[in-house]
Amino acid sequence: MAQKANSAFMKPMNVSDTLAAVVGKGPMPRSEVVKKLWEYIKKNSLQDPKNKRNINADANLQAVFGGKKVVNMFEMTKLVSAHLS
Repeated sequence: MAQKANSAFMKPMNVSDTLAAVVGKGPMPRSEVVKKLWEYIKKNSLQDPKNKRNINADANLQAVFGGKKVVNMFEMTKLVSAHLS
């Protein structure tokens, strides 16, 4: 069973243009999208220093997050999924 979930996680996904502005052009596996998202967040110092679970979105991330300015990391995964197909 774990094998199936893992292969789905590793399957290259198409990345929306909005998300591509942050992580680059797809297709890429979901794990790679998340990794690149975190690289972007750290590079641009978008992680809230007081509450590290929160991401303070810049203009590019706000587009990905449906206009939200602050998103927690659990919510982020759900919002990013909408940009993968």
